[in-house]
Amino acid sequence: MTLIAGAASFPKPNPERQFAEMKVYSAQGDPWRAAREDWIGARRRVKEDSVWAEWLKREREVVDRWMAKHQDRVEWLPGWSHDGVSPKDGSRVRWTEQIPHEEVEYFSSPSDPKIEITPKLHAWWVVTFRGTHVGTMVRAAQLFRLTGEPKYAEWVTGQMDFYADNFLKWEPQRSGHPARLFWQTLTEATNLTKFTEAVRLLGDAATPEQRRRWKQRFFDPEVKALNSTMKSIHNIATWQRCAVAQVALLFGDEAMWREALNGTFGLRRQMAEGITSDYLWYEQSVGYNSYVVRAVMSLFTAAGICGRADELAHEMATAENLMLAPLYLRFPDGQLPNPADSGGISRAPNRDLFAETYRVFPTTLGLEEAAKVRDWNTLLDPPWPSPRAVVLPEVASRSFESSRMAVLKSGGWQVFVHYGQVTRSHAQREALNFSAFYGNTDVTHDPGTVGYGSPLHRGYYTRGLNHNVPLVNGEGQDGVDAGELREFSANPARVAVAQPKYRPDARAARTVAIEGDSLVDTAVVESTKGRQRLGWALHLQGRVRLPAEFRSAEDLRTKRPAEFGQWREVVGATLRDRLEFDVDYGKGVVVRVVLATPGEFRVWRGSSPDVPPTRRESLYLELVEPAVRAELVTRFSPVK
Repeated sequence: MTLIAGAASFPKPNPERQFAEMKVYSAQGDPWRAAREDWIGARRRVKEDSVWAEWLKREREVVDRWMAKHQDRVEWLPGWSHDGVSPKDGSRVRWTEQIPHEEVEYFSSPSDPKIEITPKLHAWWVVTFRGTHVGTMVRAAQLFRLTGEPKYAEWVTGQMDFYADNFLKWEPQRSGHPARLFWQTLTEATNLTKFTEAVRLLGDAATPEQRRRWKQRFFDPEVKALNSTMKSIHNIATWQRCAVAQVALLFGDEAMWREALNGTFGLRRQMAEGITSDYLWYEQSVGYNSYVVRAVMSLFTAAGICGRADELAHEMATAENLMLAPLYLRFPDGQLPNPADSGGISRAPNRDLFAETYRVFPTTLGLEEAAKVRDWNTLLDPPWPSPRAVVLPEVASRSFESSRMAVLKSGGWQVFVHYGQVTRSHAQREALNFSAFYGNTDVTHDPGTVGYGSPLHRGYYTRGLNHNVPLVNGEGQDGVDAGELREFSANPARVAVAQPKYRPDARAARTVAIEGDSLVDTAVVESTKGRQRLGWALHLQGRVRLPAEFRSAEDLRTKRPAEFGQWREVVGATLRDRLEFDVDYGKGVVVRVVLATPGEFRVWRGSSPDVPPTRRESLYLELVEPAVRAELVTRFSPVK
């Protein structure tokens, strides 16, 4: 398998019939539908239904307050959305609408109550403010269409005038990057969909001259910027093509529409080459499945309202599977595995996403969840009763070969193995990593990463030490590679994978098997350039009960990469052939762990960063003497 995926690499035959358990099909057999917009019915509902009337009252209050209080400013320069991280531990900074240095002097995070507002953090604040402001333009335009009150249309047109008149005054913040309102073209695209929707909703309240001026001064430069960048298969490129396609619908520009869909890196190619045969986004972060679904949903909704949904039938059928596929990866408690560099840990099903998408992707769960929601979607296009009860699909052992992943499930154990990459984008030094549950107990997981603006992103979370992987001189995978699937069996549950190009100076392999009530992992690492220090990292989500010979140790950091300095309260011991200990996971769950490798080895246990601000217990085992080859067998068995 080649590293850079092409359309031929990811065949997806008959997407309409995949993952059918939860889909709600039309009379014609389509799993998708054209979104609708019923303003007459919406006006009746807010007039006759007291619950809807109360919702409308609250919506007015929120929008009216924002309109009265807030105005964007040309002097506010945008930053990167990932820069909102605590300097203490990378935890996310809490955003507030209070204006920095005018209404508030400090920010906070879950672990840091007083964070100085630096220029970088102020610029980060601007990004969310501006996005919220543009989102409020959409809500105000919706209120205008619903109530006919001119104040809402006047405010939206005034804001649109402001952005059109001042757009070119915002200089790009990075050389070679044409984004102006925001730091990157991704955020430019996600917000361009809002600008487009706000203007569409204004209808005739915007004069032909206003629309012409907005197009010339704002929309055309935005489209030019988005079309000049992200000429690749990428989640950002997908957002940019979708945003441009919506501008094309707004202004009836057929040439722009065709280019956004059919261009060299248009939407159709993004769907063909960016989605694997397993219906996982090929950048591998599971969070990108939902992120890309939200990108296309914006376009699919607009296309349905404009009567153009049929032109996107294949893309809609394919994208719905992108939303459903993570269900087949989920652990028993709903937690998802975490390959690549998503922030934190996600869960499936993503009930909010299912509720958001019912207008285009009707599912039993989406209809059930949407029925609980009062928002503009459910007001304008009310959900109908699900034709059957929600039944989540069962998770079973499965090879996700085109995505370089596998799931094993047998007895009480479920394991996720990630053995390679198909693109460099968002890859971490984590090939051959695994995560495991015993029943509903999280035995070991990948915590993902922190905001990209944190030094801990590149300095710890993306490094080999943060994963259950072999290490060579303390380093994990170097580069990206698809790896090899050497064996997969659902029954007995067993997978054998390898990375022949794990590092320029080493290769590695891993075999994971469920044997009765035990999980057995065999990890091998081999040097191709003489003797080196060979070892393995192992992370555990419970409390480790170590033998008495472990003592406080200061040598973990010695002659090892800087990330080893992130471990605290380190203890160590030098042992031979075998180490056995119990891990207490609470609620009566205890797992016995046996580590076996021939000869003398040293093992350290420390407190390591988990999803901020939490920490976990981790072990690093290394052979005492440099070697050419090393094998570690790890057995996990529940203590009865």
